[in-house]
Amino acid sequence: MKERKLSEPILLELVKHALDAIVDEMAIALVRTAYSNNLKNSMDMSCALCDARGRLLAQGMTLPLHLGSIPDAMGCIARKFGASTRPGDVFILNDPYEGGTHLPDFYIVKPVWRGDVLVGWAATIGHQLDVGGMTPGGNGCDATEIFQEGLRIPPVRLYDRGAPVDAIFELIERNVRVPRQVLGDVRAQLAACAAGEKGLLDLIDRYGAERFRTCSDALLDQAERLARNAIRAMPDGSYAFEDWIDDDGVDPGPIPIRVTITVAGDGLIADFTGTAAQVEGAINSPLPFTKSAVYACVRHLIGGDPPNNEGYFRPIEVVAPAATIVNPVMPAPVAARGLTGFRVANTLFGALAKIAPDRVFACEMGGDTGISFGGYDAERRPFVFLEFLFGSWGGRPTKDGIDAAASAVVNFSNNPVEIVESEYPLLIERYGYVPDSGGAGKFRGGLALVRQHRFLAEEGVLQLRTDRRTHLPYGLQGGRSGTPSQNLLWRDGEMRELPAKCRLTIRRGDVFWHVLGGAGGWGDPAERDPARLTQDIAEGKLTADYVRREYGIAVEPESG
Repeated sequence: MKERKLSEPILLELVKHALDAIVDEMAIALVRTAYSNNLKNSMDMSCALCDARGRLLAQGMTLPLHLGSIPDAMGCIARKFGASTRPGDVFILNDPYEGGTHLPDFYIVKPVWRGDVLVGWAATIGHQLDVGGMTPGGNGCDATEIFQEGLRIPPVRLYDRGAPVDAIFELIERNVRVPRQVLGDVRAQLAACAAGEKGLLDLIDRYGAERFRTCSDALLDQAERLARNAIRAMPDGSYAFEDWIDDDGVDPGPIPIRVTITVAGDGLIADFTGTAAQVEGAINSPLPFTKSAVYACVRHLIGGDPPNNEGYFRPIEVVAPAATIVNPVMPAPVAARGLTGFRVANTLFGALAKIAPDRVFACEMGGDTGISFGGYDAERRPFVFLEFLFGSWGGRPTKDGIDAAASAVVNFSNNPVEIVESEYPLLIERYGYVPDSGGAGKFRGGLALVRQHRFLAEEGVLQLRTDRRTHLPYGLQGGRSGTPSQNLLWRDGEMRELPAKCRLTIRRGDVFWHVLGGAGGWGDPAERDPARLTQDIAEGKLTADYVRREYGIAVEPESG
């Protein structure tokens, strides 16, 4: 096809938005063809396009915490296969010590060829419903080495010159509890890669291969330039912050996450020196996941509309000493690494608030809670239900925290009650807000959520990955901390409190009740507009007693 002549700035914008559209189409294809609730409802997946050199060119509408790890995965594939890559190949990996971040996340990557020339890569990440191992769902905190966590896949071919590698599909099938859902989701990732391949080839055919390469370089450089400009506008200096994880599920001791952000000219260093050593429980965060959290948080301060590619990673250096919880070494378990990744984000935002206090919100309540139910129904058919519950945002410099929203570093959706009850032996008896739970402030923190599950199968396994019992979501600028999370189990008319992290047998009729923490407040509570307090009372978000206690204002309940 004859190359179209366009002025370069216009061409660059057209290519940028076309790449964004393609990766969003990939995500839509994945959601529409997925089998598991975790992909089709929660959208715990990500899609991306890379150039021929494996550089991240565009990220989809999904999880920033995934996408910053794409360059590491691409680097591992390139080092292993290099020039042996052929048209029709597709690669898969999940090994957190060779390009992945934890075993449930399958990276499926397809090289894109135009004739006999490699022109790019379509990449997907999907959090699979199960990967075998000791805990249904593969997300438990109780493994003490990675060998207990499930099927570990180094970078290998899933398709070889267009033909499926049956041995890999069979290996996956034999090692997971719910092969229909897992293999269905693998094929959904393949469908997304095919959509990305088609879109990328159409784009290259429209403008020509050489101009596309030129635009790719320019878009990467543009993102870098905008990031450097934003960093240059920040005051030079070092800004430290510390947050804590309550425990790892094995050792009851608290776990510090410490970061020092140093701004010097147009460069930024995030240094985790002083953070806890890797722990025995499975909450260690592999380095690609830690780096991804840094990139996602700094992106909030870049502002504007820079291209979503790895160019904006270039001015950012991440220092994470080996054998720490943010850069573990073998054989550290990492299944529940999401908890630490989100706490890394909380810590980074605390440091960034010192750089830009007028732009950063108080601590959110996002990502701490992962719950899974696994077992067999009356006909011995296996089931695994996995969900991650997100609470609310912290108070913001000009507004209250958002109630019931995904974390600022992901784009999760919830699992609708009706779908959960139609597909699993669970009854959701309560799902809603918890009054008086957001941290007080000029702008209050978002409310906690409660979700109550009744188990309907004969027997199963309940796994919990929760936190924020003792180290609460912090407030900023005088705002108060949020409220603690809680796990309760009703059995045979008796109620008992469960640990934050555990795995236990659950039986028919048992009721599990989980309350997420409330988010932190922003600003001095004494400065809150009384009209906002009366509105909160009218909406049932706060009680008159709470307003009197936390804000020092007496409100007549009936008249307001």
